[in-house]
Amino acid sequence: MTSQSQGIQQLLQAEKRAKDKLDEAKKRKVKRLRQAKEEAVAETDQYRMQMEKDFRLKQSKIMGSQSHLSDEIEEQTLEKIKELNRSYNKCMESVIKQLLSMVCDMKPEVHVNYRATN
Repeated sequence: MTSQSQGIQQLLQAEKRAKDKLDEAKKRKVKRLRQAKEEAVAETDQYRMQMEKDFRLKQSKIMGSQSHLSDEIEEQTLEKIKELNRSYNKCMESVIKQLLSMVCDMKPEVHVNYRATN
């Protein structure tokens, strides 16, 4: 009987060791999966950052040339405004004199188509 109980005890201990080994293997598997997930997240983050950097570089090249054109157009517009202001200031006085002379210096005359009726 004692040999039978020793056999049972050995079987229980072997079962417990097997269960412990399985538990340890599951823990290692979970740990490895977690580590693989973290590595994948880090790798995707690094890839995303690289792609965003490339995108910003291309965008700055395109937008840089557009902003250069925008600056050039703005500069041309300001120059045209200055030129129009100079022209306005130069001609303003003569145009006002001309308008005043037309309004104030009237010469009353009888119209050529007027017929005197008696």
